[in-house]
Amino acid sequence: MRAFSGTPLALSAVLALSASVACSQVGVVAAKRSFKAANTAYQAQDYKKAADLYEEALASDPNLSQAHFYLGNSYDNQFKISKRGDPANDALLEKAVANYQMCADKLAGSELPTDKQLVTRSFEYLQAAYGPDKLNDPAKAEPIVQRMIQMEPGEPSNYFVLAKLYEDAAEYAEAEKVLLNARNAKPSDPAVYMTLAGFYNRQGQFDKTIEALEARAKAEPNNPDAFQTIAAYYWDETRGDASLTEAQKKDFVGKGLEAVDKAISMKSDFVEAITFKGLLLRLQANLEKDPAKQQALIKEATVLGDKANELRKAATGRS
Repeated sequence: MRAFSGTPLALSAVLALSASVACSQVGVVAAKRSFKAANTAYQAQDYKKAADLYEEALASDPNLSQAHFYLGNSYDNQFKISKRGDPANDALLEKAVANYQMCADKLAGSELPTDKQLVTRSFEYLQAAYGPDKLNDPAKAEPIVQRMIQMEPGEPSNYFVLAKLYEDAAEYAEAEKVLLNARNAKPSDPAVYMTLAGFYNRQGQFDKTIEALEARAKAEPNNPDAFQTIAAYYWDETRGDASLTEAQKKDFVGKGLEAVDKAISMKSDFVEAITFKGLLLRLQANLEKDPAKQQALIKEATVLGDKANELRKAATGRS
């Protein structure tokens, strides 16, 4: 009796399981169909339609983790900065953040290149969502960028973002530390030194600015722009810093001319370098006490200015 009475129960369980599997398979098929339609709408930049379809896809198959990124981005693209403060508009950004985070969490640890890329993109867009133009919440952005650095320790751009967060918060020592870590992570990248130079220049640390620019020139010794940039900074500092002594100005002009001559020696038609050499010569003329030498410098500067203008006209004609 017991064996007989147990059979219908076992059969019911099997039937229920079969029905569940069938429903699951139907859900997967429906999810794929909605996901495909959503991708078409997304590519056409119809983000409202895309969001609705990605929601349908995830409702049918919650394991379609990749859809969370595109759903988040669809909401993100509907958000209007000009309408910030409007509840309906702000809700779009909140949904975007939730889906970016979900994508990053669900795909964490996946070895598939496409999944890894989506995780990286999710963190990038999360960081942007917490930026000043959107949610303006640097405290929440900070751990996200730190996570991005952990994921790609050799990618300097993530360090740059974190350093900017610290700089904007007036945490200058932390910002410098992060930028130095970026330099250590990829010492061959010229962008590291240019970013460091920009940071030091904003802090009024001209010696460190030049040190960073010279390190950049050392990293790419055959790039004339590296030396032209040094000359441009010397010109700007000499012209703009009223606290400099006459001796310091003469020293800076001399170093600027040395750098710009190196740039021109590499590229004789380098318009920017020729222009800045003329500007530096005019500064040198202003510092010169001998009228004859002063006039000679101005004449040379004028010749260089004319040459730069001719090169610009020739380039315009070619274009």
